[in-house]
Amino acid sequence: MPKRKAVQPLQRLCLENIAKNMQLFWAKDYTDNYLDEYQFRYIMGPFSELAGSLVQELLQLMGERRCLTRAVLHLLVVPQLKELSLSACPKLVSKAITQIITVRCKNLSSLDLQGCSRIPTDALVDLMEGLPGLTKLDLSETQCNTQVLSAVGSCCQQLRELDISLCKRLSPASLLHLAYDPTAGSLCCPALQVLCVDGLCPTAHSQDLFWVLAFLLLALPSLKSLENEFLTDALCLIHKQKFKSAPITPGFPSLEELARGRMSACADEKSPRLTLPLKEIIEVSEEAVPMVCAVCPHLAKASVNLEDGRRGLSQTFLSWHHLTHLTLDGSEMRGLRALREILPVMAHIGGQLQSLALDGFSADDELSFHTLLGHCPNLRKLSASLFYSARPRHGEPLKGDASLPPHKFPQLCDFSLLLSDLHDALLSRQAVTLRASLVSLLKHSPALETVHLSCLPFSLDEVFEAVLQPRGAALRHLCDLSLSQCKVSSKAAHLLLSSDNRLRSLHLYRCPEIHRRDYDKLLRRVGKESLELQIQWD
Repeated sequence: MPKRKAVQPLQRLCLENIAKNMQLFWAKDYTDNYLDEYQFRYIMGPFSELAGSLVQELLQLMGERRCLTRAVLHLLVVPQLKELSLSACPKLVSKAITQIITVRCKNLSSLDLQGCSRIPTDALVDLMEGLPGLTKLDLSETQCNTQVLSAVGSCCQQLRELDISLCKRLSPASLLHLAYDPTAGSLCCPALQVLCVDGLCPTAHSQDLFWVLAFLLLALPSLKSLENEFLTDALCLIHKQKFKSAPITPGFPSLEELARGRMSACADEKSPRLTLPLKEIIEVSEEAVPMVCAVCPHLAKASVNLEDGRRGLSQTFLSWHHLTHLTLDGSEMRGLRALREILPVMAHIGGQLQSLALDGFSADDELSFHTLLGHCPNLRKLSASLFYSARPRHGEPLKGDASLPPHKFPQLCDFSLLLSDLHDALLSRQAVTLRASLVSLLKHSPALETVHLSCLPFSLDEVFEAVLQPRGAALRHLCDLSLSQCKVSSKAAHLLLSSDNRLRSLHLYRCPEIHRRDYDKLLRRVGKESLELQIQWD
């Protein structure tokens, strides 16, 4: 059964007690006597000797409870901090708080200022210049501008992760200063691996952002992930190598220079082509996949938007030998693409995939989903949003359970299945086969921790009975179960509560067979047995 409530560790109880009494006791004297009178370089007090990791945990705890104040930040921003996240209290973070961080927190390696829009740009520049040891930085939704990025590029040479999404003061040209210092005449941020620039778009009637993104890709030698919706356009420009028309700002190296430098640095590689070390890319159009494959042969994670065309995908995907995480999105297509069309692709690369997400596919061929599962035995995460027509293909509807060869998924931890346009498909061949596939997957995935099922057209009572009885290893590690708009009764819920698992969260959204009295009975059982389980229902 789900875990019983356990006594929290003493360390956690102490931190919760401090958080509870922070305003009335720990911060009272400072608030009453010093908060608005002085700005102290250091504060000798109860938290100045506390381990940095405990201060980080206390800040996180108080942020989650929304009880951080200006006085608390003054007391908890201490020199021993190595990580600091203020995204839970962006309205409190002013120029004064930023100056305190700049002076005190010289050991910071990770700083999260997401949404802290009250910090003026000059304070952000001072902060970047004062924290050269940063390896992870989040400036999304701040007043970050060209000067701030210039300071980041010049001073934060150890930076590995940077998020500057949704910064309204940034222009495409601002990004050039992140990768190159025109004053020193040198490239910057050699260690940067992850860069998020969501929300930045090309200026009116111009493709300047495409060229700037190409500049970043060529100038940042360690870049593994660049998140921007126009990344594919930049990769296509690099593939075509038509650099002469690039409108790069004077004082910065041309794309031709950067490309030559990249080619000379990779002279030992066998491939004569210009390639990039990108490991991740999102929202690649199906048409651009061949060019992206050529420029980024080492991709491990890719999201592809399928189009109305019916070109085969097999040959294109074969060159991605390192691909482990794949998303295929057909939701924007005018007509659904049949799931059986990607089976040849899965036959070739399914064995190397650890994560697979499918959206907007038709699974009217009743064996296509089960066949696909057989091609992907090493999955850790599987998410599928499928459409079924609910029309039997031949003769009378098939009754009972389909007999299917079982597939084993020893590493599968996260499974999600959403069905659409089903109507009443209880007796359809597709539904019977799908039910058998679901039972097989749940029964032969011993590592499952998270299961989300939505709009399934058959009784899940029968599914869980088949999976859990007789007792075995099935669902023993299950922590999170969501059953949205599914045909499931309280009988299945009680069966789960009696089974051997680690269930902490059970969501029963809009399940028509579960009523208020069933929900109340489940809550009473959870309370009576002191289970560490949250049940949500509406």
